[in-house]
Amino acid sequence: MKYKASPDRYDNMQYVRCGQSGVLLPEISLGFWHNFGSVDPYERSREITRFAFDHGITHFDLANNYGPVYGSAEETMGRLMDDTFGPYRDELFISTKAGYDMWPGPYGEWGSRKYLMASLDQSLKRMHLDYVDLFYSHRFDPNTPMDETLQALVDIVRAGKALYVGISNWPLEAVKFADEYLRSRDVPLLIYQGKLNMLNREPLENGILDYCHTHGIGFIAFSPLAQGLLSDRYLNGIPQDSRMAKEHFLKSAMLTPDLLQQLRNWNEEAKADNKTLAQLALNWILEQQGVTSVIVGASSVEQLRKNLGR
Repeated sequence: MKYKASPDRYDNMQYVRCGQSGVLLPEISLGFWHNFGSVDPYERSREITRFAFDHGITHFDLANNYGPVYGSAEETMGRLMDDTFGPYRDELFISTKAGYDMWPGPYGEWGSRKYLMASLDQSLKRMHLDYVDLFYSHRFDPNTPMDETLQALVDIVRAGKALYVGISNWPLEAVKFADEYLRSRDVPLLIYQGKLNMLNREPLENGILDYCHTHGIGFIAFSPLAQGLLSDRYLNGIPQDSRMAKEHFLKSAMLTPDLLQQLRNWNEEAKADNKTLAQLALNWILEQQGVTSVIVGASSVEQLRKNLGR
């Protein structure tokens, strides 16, 4: 059946101003890092994203190499634009990124003008879009002059291929340079994307979150649940079907007795407030001054429903 969005989709989501811009982002955004690639059932991806939009999630966060395989999350987004979200394009805020490895050879990663522009052109084709709302430099490149990377972002906006630009995983001094460079060229830095959760508080400790807040730059947090550690997934050990059991991004050695006890303590704190550990973790991030939105992943509608019920 043809999709028709819920008429009350904006009734229960909170929207937060992104820095000093005109953009309002939902407190909870949906990330396509996992669960939306070619190895995943498309029907499930469609079900999750429709549920997300029906509940006020307007921001979908992607990158060129999300999948797996690389590029396939963006291809999923393209299919979704064709069969679901085409009529609602102007209600969506879609982001993508370039910076990590995407294709072989010297021009397939990092921060050169050649890579960023070629990558975005490919991303737009995969997503069946004329432009993205937000394009990021996905990581700091220590070997490419910052002004080359940043001027590419400026020119991408001027070419109409992105409405706003952001940076992710840049150190504080580079953030300051980027802020001043982009502002002086009338393409202000909209947002910084960084890892922030109860187990990793680096943006609080290194001054990036404070800098963004005091300079009118939004901040969006990824990995809010520490890839599942800050959920009930590992409270009783390592499930055989878990991400940690695969020893890929999460290593079993991380789950030390001390960490396990800390997770259990936080879980008891959450239960006392009639919440899950994941809901406690999301609330903790959103309570930090300067945070605009939190990117959550979802492998099922039910998982996303629980996180929205925070």
